[in-house]
Amino acid sequence: MGIVKDLKNLVLGLTITGKHLGRHAITLQYPEEKMEMPPRSRGIVVLLSDKETGELNCTACELCMRACPTRAIKIVSHRDENKRKVLDSFVVDNTICCFCGLCEEACNFCAIKMAQKYEFSTTNKEDLIWDIKRLQEVGLDVPYEDTRKKKKAASAVKKSAPPKTNKPDAATTPADKPKSETKPQEPKDETSAQAKKPASDEKTEGSSDEAPKGGTE
Repeated sequence: MGIVKDLKNLVLGLTITGKHLGRHAITLQYPEEKMEMPPRSRGIVVLLSDKETGELNCTACELCMRACPTRAIKIVSHRDENKRKVLDSFVVDNTICCFCGLCEEACNFCAIKMAQKYEFSTTNKEDLIWDIKRLQEVGLDVPYEDTRKKKKAASAVKKSAPPKTNKPDAATTPADKPKSETKPQEPKDETSAQAKKPASDEKTEGSSDEAPKGGTE
């Protein structure tokens, strides 16, 4: 029984191999052939530079350093004469980086990005700690959409817009009533007031002057 079972499995394996024998191989011959990474894949951390000037987009706001859960980012800066921050050093420790992408989400200046590059293996641990020059060098050919100009244009439009007033619009205010609808007040006349006295009052006044009927002299 054991020999029959082994022969059956052998035939089954050869059948599956025969089905894929004439097909194209799906194995990539690395490093000659490399797999194309998805657009949203998270590889190594790089610093982005301005496409026109070539200067770093980083403003030393330290938002990415605060968002990093493993404290893999260290930023050192100082303030110039205008009290603006100037970047001195930017270090990323790839030995403790968890590639979560929170630094890229926290950045508002298109300065840091999780590139699609993943080839950074080395035998020396210190080579995985990248300084500002290495981060900028690797990030020079990384494509990205610069959204800083859109934000500046939107803020400029908000500043140029006229301030809102509390005045109600003409459409919402009710129309003034025409003068014909207003009722004029009636003038106060003493004669009319006397005419409107009730008849019972007149009777009582007359009865007081006359002598009572059937009285003794």
